[in-house]
Amino acid sequence: MFGGSVGHSIAMSTPKGSGRKKQTPKTAGPRRVPGPAEILAAAQTAVEAAQSAAGQALESAQLTAGHAFDAAVRLPPASAQLVAQLPDLIENLSLAIDRLNATIDRLDRTLALADPAFAAYDRLLPRLEAMISLGEDVLGRLARLPGISMLGKVTGFGGRRPDEEEPPPEPRKRRR
Repeated sequence: MFGGSVGHSIAMSTPKGSGRKKQTPKTAGPRRVPGPAEILAAAQTAVEAAQSAAGQALESAQLTAGHAFDAAVRLPPASAQLVAQLPDLIENLSLAIDRLNATIDRLDRTLALADPAFAAYDRLLPRLEAMISLGEDVLGRLARLPGISMLGKVTGFGGRRPDEEEPPPEPRKRRR
């Protein structure tokens, strides 16, 4: 991609096509954890941006080097120092891209190992939500049974549902 300055590059593709519908954010429910494909796509986008920046820096360096000889007589010393540092900067950028590619490969392998856990969570969450709903229904029905409020007063547990607010205390009547 850079004329041999980078050891390897990753074939880039994104899982989302241009014809895909935009999803509207949900207002209720737990936050969605991004899946392995989405994380990989974000990492690949970062690689593309880094490679693009490296390409622009390489083009700029080549252009600068082409004009360096012509402008050597007119360059101030600070500019000459910057031009002298460009090859090292480009080499460092190339090494950073190689490290980023290795990191993306490692992330891809890690996500492949974690994929069964994500699938198990996806199967388990609806069941847990159903159990919580069932528990709330049971508590609501128990609260409506006759005598439960007396039992709650005796034991110290209220006979109200967990989602209900605590009722205000009743005003006492004065006897004359």
